[in-house]
Amino acid sequence: MAGDLGEMPFLDHLEELRKRLIWSLVALVALSIVGFFLVTEFGVLEILERPFHQVLPAEGLRYTSPTTPVVVTFKLAFVVGFVLALPVIAYHTWAFFSPALYEHEKKYIVPAIAVGFVLFLCGIAMAYFLVLPLGLRFLIGFQAETLTPIITVDEYLRFATRLILAFGIIFEMPVILVVLSFMGLVTPAGLRRYQRHALVVLAILSALLTPADVGTMLMLLVPMVLLYELSIWLVRLVGGGRSRSRAEEPAPES
Repeated sequence: MAGDLGEMPFLDHLEELRKRLIWSLVALVALSIVGFFLVTEFGVLEILERPFHQVLPAEGLRYTSPTTPVVVTFKLAFVVGFVLALPVIAYHTWAFFSPALYEHEKKYIVPAIAVGFVLFLCGIAMAYFLVLPLGLRFLIGFQAETLTPIITVDEYLRFATRLILAFGIIFEMPVILVVLSFMGLVTPAGLRRYQRHALVVLAILSALLTPADVGTMLMLLVPMVLLYELSIWLVRLVGGGRSRSRAEEPAPES
C-alpha cells in the first residue's frame, strides 16, 4: 500500500479510525430517524408490499404479535437509514485511506463513490422490479394446489430486504475491486487468471442469495459475471499505471 499510513503511529491510526466510525454511526442513526419519517409518512412499507400483491392480489400480509407493526417499522427505518447513509460511510472510508493514495489515484475516489451509489441503486431496482416478483411467484406457486400460504409481514420483509440489499451490494463489485487494486491487493492479470474460480464463487453466491429457482439465480448470476468483466477492465484502466507512478510521483504525506 502506497503512502505513509504505515509510518503513522499505531495509536494515531486507531484514533483516526475511531473518529471515522463515530461519524459513520452518527450518520446512520440520524438517517435512520429520517428513515422512520419516510416509512411512516411516505408509505415505504406499502411500496415493499407491491411485489407481494402482484402475486397474491387478494391476500394481505399478516402478523401474530401486537408488537410486530412497531418492530417492523423500526427495522425498516434502519434499512432505509443504512441506504441513505452509504455515501457518508463511503466518504469516511475514503478519508481514512486517502493519505495512503497518490494524487493521481485520489481523483478517482469521488467518482467511484458516486458510481458505487448508482450501482447500488441499480441493484436494488433490479431486485425489486424483476427478481423479487419472479421469486415470489415461483415460491408461492410451488405446491399451491395442496398448500395455502399464510405469510407474515416480518417474514416477508426479512426475505425481501435481504434479497434487495444482496443485489445492491453485489452491484458494488466493480468499485470494491478498483479500491482493492489501489491497495495493491488485486491486479488485472490476477483477476483474469482466477476467472474460472471466480465464476464458481459467483454461482454459489447467486444460489445462496436468491430463491431456489433457476430463473432468479440466473438473473443474479448474469449481472455478476458482467460486473466481474467490467471490473477487470476498470482495474486495468485506473490501476494499471500504479507501479510506474511510484517512481514518478512522490508518496503522499501523512
